[in-house]
Amino acid sequence: MYRYVLNLNRQSNGDYEVHKDGCYYFPVNNFEELGNHYGCESAVEQAKDRHPFKSINGCKHCAPTCHTS
Repeated sequence: MYRYVLNLNRQSNGDYEVHKDGCYYFPVNNFEELGNHYGCESAVEQAKDRHPFKSINGCKHCAPTCHTS
């Protein structure tokens, strides 16, 4: 299992990105813990459940299968 977080800093395209621990783009601060997950799919789903009005996406570097925009 891997630790995932939601970066609370909005990206230039309006998305908030989910990152896996160890990612080069892992936020140093201003993030929300999503806990441990086997893959990015459940981490992104959890973030979307917590923030239904935010556009949430997986990081294209550490969660490419969940990166949609």
